[in-house]
Amino acid sequence: MTELLWGSAQPPSRGPKPAVTLAGIAEAAIRIADAEGLEAVSMQRVADDLPVTKMALYRYVPGKAELVAVMSDLAMGEPPERGELPWREALYAWSMDLHEGFARHPWLLLSTLGRRPIGPNELTWLDRGVRALTDSGLDGSEKFDAIVVLVGHVRTLALQTTSVPGGRQGLTEEAFLSDFAAILTTHADRFPSLAAAMQSAGQDNQGLEFGLQRILDGLELLITSRKA
Repeated sequence: MTELLWGSAQPPSRGPKPAVTLAGIAEAAIRIADAEGLEAVSMQRVADDLPVTKMALYRYVPGKAELVAVMSDLAMGEPPERGELPWREALYAWSMDLHEGFARHPWLLLSTLGRRPIGPNELTWLDRGVRALTDSGLDGSEKFDAIVVLVGHVRTLALQTTSVPGGRQGLTEEAFLSDFAAILTTHADRFPSLAAAMQSAGQDNQGLEFGLQRILDGLELLITSRKA
């Protein structure tokens, strides 16, 4: 799998001229996942969409697990260039770019979970995030941990607000908030603290922004103390 992700696997050298490429196979799989979810992706379905025979795909990729790894790294792409920014602005932009990536390809929320081989694009995202903390005074472990915390927050909010094709579909955010407000209005005496907070809450869900700023506030305190 690592060879496929890093482009070190050798293309087929015998037989007729290849009708497809590994990138073309991954792009077809991405189109399917974007429209119908990750579960809809199969070697047969991708073969039908190209169209080529299923056996032809196996000359390039051994199976679905390897295909998902390749298509995930391809869908992530490289992070946008934001120029030289102060560390806080750089990490904020980086986090928002990551959230937008999950919104474009919601199935990435599922395919990038857990321990697995990491491709060049995903590693570039990690490198870009750590680079923002180069002169922060934090050690290597703290830089990695800071990025892990940011990714966790972004992923959690994306899961709550993004509809994943083919996944278990729940209420929209608007419907959920409407139902939540109605329940608290009806049962305010049972949940007085929640009801009071709801009355003074704004109309928009600012969880992503609020959480990012609080995480960055904490990092700023740590960085300031180190430099002091």
